[in-house]
Amino acid sequence: MRGRNSAPSSPGHRLGSGCVEKLQLLPTLCTIFTTCVGMSGRRIATAPYRHAENFHKKHLHGKTEKLKENNQQTWEQESFLFATRFVKLSIISTQQFREYSENEYQQTGIKLEEYLKKKHNVLQHLSPNKLFRWCHRSRVVPHMVLVIGVPGVGKTTLMQKFVYDWVRGDLYQRFSFVFFFKFQDLNRLDKISLENLILHEYPHLEQQLENILQNPGKLLFIFDGLDKSLHTMDFTSRHLCSHPKQPEYCGQIVVSLVRKSLLNGCSVLMTSRPTRLASTDSNVFQRTVEIIGFFPEERQMYFQNFFSNPELAEKAFTYVKQNEMLYRFCYLPSYCWIICTLLSKSFQPPSSDQPLSSDQPESLLPKTVTQLFAIFISNILSNHNLHKSDAQRILKSVGWMAEHGVMNHRVIFDERDLSYFHVDKKSELLSRFLIELDKPGTYSFLNLTVQEFFSALVHYVDYSPEKLQKSLYNAKSYSDGRGEIFLRFLCGLSDNSTRLLLAGYLDSQAAQASRDVITWMKNFIHEEQRLGISEDNQQRLLKTFFCLFETRNKALVLESLILHSFELSYFHMSSLYCTVLAYTLETCTNLKEFILSGCSLDNEGLEILASTLLFLQNLR
Repeated sequence: MRGRNSAPSSPGHRLGSGCVEKLQLLPTLCTIFTTCVGMSGRRIATAPYRHAENFHKKHLHGKTEKLKENNQQTWEQESFLFATRFVKLSIISTQQFREYSENEYQQTGIKLEEYLKKKHNVLQHLSPNKLFRWCHRSRVVPHMVLVIGVPGVGKTTLMQKFVYDWVRGDLYQRFSFVFFFKFQDLNRLDKISLENLILHEYPHLEQQLENILQNPGKLLFIFDGLDKSLHTMDFTSRHLCSHPKQPEYCGQIVVSLVRKSLLNGCSVLMTSRPTRLASTDSNVFQRTVEIIGFFPEERQMYFQNFFSNPELAEKAFTYVKQNEMLYRFCYLPSYCWIICTLLSKSFQPPSSDQPLSSDQPESLLPKTVTQLFAIFISNILSNHNLHKSDAQRILKSVGWMAEHGVMNHRVIFDERDLSYFHVDKKSELLSRFLIELDKPGTYSFLNLTVQEFFSALVHYVDYSPEKLQKSLYNAKSYSDGRGEIFLRFLCGLSDNSTRLLLAGYLDSQAAQASRDVITWMKNFIHEEQRLGISEDNQQRLLKTFFCLFETRNKALVLESLILHSFELSYFHMSSLYCTVLAYTLETCTNLKEFILSGCSLDNEGLEILASTLLFLQNLR
């Protein structure tokens, strides 16, 4: 303040020395006067600005302080404080989303195993507070950050946690205002200005918004779920918006923020599935990170948080860890929730006069991923005591809608979709399978894998040989892997013991669907074997082993695999692949030679394969 007060005093002593000096000093005095008035004006405006900032934080605190989950008993949504439920998610620096040419879940699971084997100083592991710090790859302090992750890995939850931590003063305090948007909520918007886009979500900022936007460097925009957006977003577009009051298509507003033509200096944090980005030019983002889910210690922590009884948590986690296939998918929080939900019903907690049960009905403990979801759906259906015909009607309508979504890369459905597929919105059961999104009249399944299970199940509930053959053909045709999990579920449901879990809702035609799937599977594997041993064929054949594993049909394995020699070249043999391969080798007694040429096989994978390799005549 001393410098500011002394500035006029120095020229003030020179005013009497001549008119020329007086005239020369007039602009200086005017500048000083204007500056003081301006500074005074900003001081006066500070109070309402601060009030808007505090009210905004209070508003966001109310919206982000709790996590929502479905209750495992009533299936109704209930809320948990972040402190009691949230488990740290692992984030790594990456550019590998462009390599996603097969199923996202499998790719991420394999990468996670690779990271587990790396030393911590090799892994570019990022804590959330470093996303907007210096990036060695782009050689800048990033303002545009992209977060990728498969469905169910926790992208939305992590964004909610970011906002919650900012509100509490624990994260990103360089930002005065954080604006959190979900793309699925923006789908209903057409042409709109940035100001109106913000006010649409945060009307309480109307009086101060113009002042707020004057300092872009203090603003963070979070856009969650690019893969759920129906808007066209071309990050190379030359048609950009430059003024907050300028109406433009919603997608173009987002692109303009990222491209810095709008509010240059602001920061943007965006999330997406990897597959959406494989065909998107996203080089405008200065940092790309990937959420790869839970490492083993976080998986165990999730179980401990889910079960209030420590003994029950330990028992459930031990069971899952002994089942390689289920355990490998536990890097996904959504899988952990489903598994914990089912095991909480199978492993009953102890009472004062009864110890923890150790002998559970065999049918209640899943051994494959297909069985996991079959039990999950069966529990929901049995809790509602519906007549068989009513349950089938819902499974058919929801199932055909699910299949349409899987084959067309759709995870968001609206009223028109429900009407077209004859989905009964009034059914209480519907809310157990579908979640109504923030925009009224829009829905998604509990997660993508539930949608994929329904898309396979419908072929057993509402059997049509024509539809089944068409879906089988389409699923194996897609190069982006969208049909892989669908095929695994379809093959898994061909197993009689797995279908028995849903026997009350299937007709005799389900057996014919099973025979069709087994025949198709056998012919497909024979065809792949006849094509020879090119690298692509090897990998496609290896992927079919996942389907064979889900069928639990050893006779099918013997009939399908007619090779006496099998070769894999330059392939990363993850533990998940080794588990499936071990099942195949154990069953396929006619295989005499196995060649792993240039493959990556670690000690853990070797332990899984060890007993089955002993029976081979030639191993290289």
